[in-house]
Amino acid sequence: MKFLKPGLLLLVTLFSTSCQSKINNKKEPAKEAVVTKEYSKQDLQNYETAYFASGCFWCVEAIFESVKGVKEVISGYAGGTEENPTYEQVGSGRTSHAEAVEVYYDPKEISYTELVQVFFGSHDPTSLNRQGPDRGTQYRSIAFYKNPQEKKIIEAYMAALEESGVYQDPIVTEVIPFTKFYDAEDYHQDYERKNPNNSYIRQVSIPRLNRFKKNFPDYLKEEVH
Repeated sequence: MKFLKPGLLLLVTLFSTSCQSKINNKKEPAKEAVVTKEYSKQDLQNYETAYFASGCFWCVEAIFESVKGVKEVISGYAGGTEENPTYEQVGSGRTSHAEAVEVYYDPKEISYTELVQVFFGSHDPTSLNRQGPDRGTQYRSIAFYKNPQEKKIIEAYMAALEESGVYQDPIVTEVIPFTKFYDAEDYHQDYERKNPNNSYIRQVSIPRLNRFKKNFPDYLKEEVH
């Protein structure tokens, strides 16, 4: 239980069940105007990075961007072997990549261990190749590590979750070394914030974000409380 904060197990339990959406709704192709990130990667070079995949990157990006100490989150693709994948290829399951996020964070404000807690607490890690209405290997759960210390943190937290009996089913999250991250197309960046009227955003992404905010208020930036 080394990494579990008081009450975290209950919160994880509540969130993991609420992620099982029964909405039969596919993600609509993005047609909105191109958007840009608030910071360029050059601006963020002094921060640390972490990489995760846990379903639709529109949802995952919004969740991590609500977390204190996180400076920027990029939606993209990782975990596969194909070079320069596109959304059309990844979204249709024609690559070995998953929709993923690149998280830029300040370790003075939030630790890697806490980001791992956010990752596991904001999706169902026992759901194989699926999150909510999204199905396929492109939506699988992955925690990427860049060094042995990150791997140790991920595996120790997973072991603590398994030992606690929070989940009835085994955790299926892949723990793999980080190799390369490909930025998604510009129109995917900040998609949830820029497209609140998109039907998938209204019915899946925003409810997922709101559940996270309700269950993990201590992780939130002041402006998103």
